[in-house]
Amino acid sequence: MSKKAISKKPILKRQWKNWHLETDEDDIVWLHFDKAESSTNVFSADVFVEFFEVLDQLSEMNPKGLIILSDKENGFIAGANIEEFTQLESEEQALELIRVGQSAFDKLEALPFPTLSLINGFCLGGGMEMSLACDYRIALDEAKTRLGLPEVLLGIHPGWGGTMRLPRLIGAPAAMDLMLSGRTVSARAAKKMGIVDHIAPQRHLKRAAKILILKRPVIRTAGKIRAIANTGVARPLLAKYLRKQVAKRAPEEHYPAPYALIDLWEKYAGDEKTMLTEEAISVARLMSEGTAKNLVRVFLLQERLKSLGKGVDFQPKHIHVIGAGIMGGDIAAWCALKGLTVTLQDREPKFIAPAIKRAHALFKKRLKVPYLIQAAKDRLIPDLHGTGVKSADVVIEAIIENKEAKQKLFSQIESLLKPDTILATNTSSIPLDELSETLQQPDRLVGIHFFNPVAKMQLVEIVEGKNTSQENKNKAAKFCRCIDRLPLPVKSSPGFLVNRILMPYLMEAVKLLEDGVPAQIIDRAATDFGMPMGPILLADTVGLDICLSVAEILGEALGLNVPEALRKKVEAGEFGVKSGQGFYQYQKGKQVKGKVNANGSDSYSEDIADRLILQMLNESIACLREGVIGDMDMVDVGMIFGTGFAPFRGGPMHYMEHRGRQVIIDRLKELESQYGERFAADKGWQAVG
Repeated sequence: MSKKAISKKPILKRQWKNWHLETDEDDIVWLHFDKAESSTNVFSADVFVEFFEVLDQLSEMNPKGLIILSDKENGFIAGANIEEFTQLESEEQALELIRVGQSAFDKLEALPFPTLSLINGFCLGGGMEMSLACDYRIALDEAKTRLGLPEVLLGIHPGWGGTMRLPRLIGAPAAMDLMLSGRTVSARAAKKMGIVDHIAPQRHLKRAAKILILKRPVIRTAGKIRAIANTGVARPLLAKYLRKQVAKRAPEEHYPAPYALIDLWEKYAGDEKTMLTEEAISVARLMSEGTAKNLVRVFLLQERLKSLGKGVDFQPKHIHVIGAGIMGGDIAAWCALKGLTVTLQDREPKFIAPAIKRAHALFKKRLKVPYLIQAAKDRLIPDLHGTGVKSADVVIEAIIENKEAKQKLFSQIESLLKPDTILATNTSSIPLDELSETLQQPDRLVGIHFFNPVAKMQLVEIVEGKNTSQENKNKAAKFCRCIDRLPLPVKSSPGFLVNRILMPYLMEAVKLLEDGVPAQIIDRAATDFGMPMGPILLADTVGLDICLSVAEILGEALGLNVPEALRKKVEAGEFGVKSGQGFYQYQKGKQVKGKVNANGSDSYSEDIADRLILQMLNESIACLREGVIGDMDMVDVGMIFGTGFAPFRGGPMHYMEHRGRQVIIDRLKELESQYGERFAADKGWQAVG
């Protein structure tokens, strides 16, 4: 890019709330971004007002170069202030906001001297788009550095020039993959892709940035081969392929944003000015639609969970896990992956060895860099005799689901614990008040209930018994945040929240099978509604033996009827994926697809969906009535992150409000008259609010 020289003028430096300038001895300006009254740098209306003033002053100064950096320890720039999205009242207001960001980054790109983004951690959304408007990018070579354009996860696509600048930089295939998936990449991956020019450790970061500005190498763009995909001839072919790939994971009727992005790129990528204009129009339209509004709501609910444990004075360093089965072993592996020292205990080495093997595979997959993989391995320590109990900050019990066995274990280890150690159980069904009966200090027991697979499921239920102290609940939430998990506070009751709501849904699916509805049709009705996986396939994946065990526990406590078809499968040794046969057949863990006449009327599919989904809604209302969960928003965020409940619908309670409470109550009455009292509307429907 050509840079016009302009003469220097003496100027009076202004002061800003969110930005400040420093000029070094080489006449390089260091622009520090430090968003006022915020722990994270985000772009908001007031930030942009000042940014335009900063750019005007920089034009007057005409330094040898500009380096933009963050003064926040937690990262570079997280993107836009999502809270402002919720205040937009029209498509026109959204368009105005987008054009402000586009104008700011266009002005940055046009500065007549070299510019560089110094990326010290996350660089997401609008932060990434700002860095793309700079000539150069250097990233901190640490695990906390993540770069990406994840707007599609909010139901929109990049709107501040990202759709134009990223393909120009690294080529359309790689750029579209990043934008359509919403995934983020590490500093090393970004360097390999060509997103950043260099990576460096913290001690060399600023020096590397300064050298790059002074040397002014050729500004990076996609090479000739990568650029071919952006031509008018190639775009329609790639666009067709991209639509096909996106359709495998995100139906257009539920998630329009990725398809809008493909259309935008296919039609306008050859004309950058038009591309920016159409980018803004497309994002403004998406922001005004229901999917984006619901996904933004889900994002804000997620932030609410992330805030739990904030300010709690607890920094766990050593975790001791007792029980090296699938859950215990994977909890230990995840904690070690996230930088904690972990001791893993079980009765014999043969029980620990498989967990260590799975952990090493996880480290290799996630960390990739040999020294980081080795460091994680070193943090995970087999501990046959349980010596780690005495020094651990958190002790997690993950042994068999048996009350007496757990109580015996607690009695054995309680006197060995440090006074401030959290004693946690990963039980999925046993009330904490029963487990704590044998403890000298019952207030220290808290449930920390992970979901399987641990490495993929973000939600962790923080289970409170009658005796659990507030201090331990807070510390448990802080522990979850230390390992990048979302803590959901729930009261101890059968099934807690997620399993309690999920089980009637799964049992209704089996009853549909008993009524003669093919499994594929049941699953299709659920996925058409927006569930990530059908309930029959989900039951097979979880394990039919586990489903039966949980259903029997909940059935005894809540009056849930367990279908005979489920019992027969388990009695026959058909447990699902792990045995190769469940309600479906599996080979090497993959479902064997059979042919089925899946044709049927829309009303038939809607009836199936209602039988499934309204079971979940009815149980959600019961949980609210009984105080298992604090409020309707927490039901929604729990079910979205705990079960994958159709995020674009905003969660079960939000779906209820959208469809109408009375409409659902009336529909439950219809289903009750048709299929029995299991559809009787919970008495909490009239009181919930």
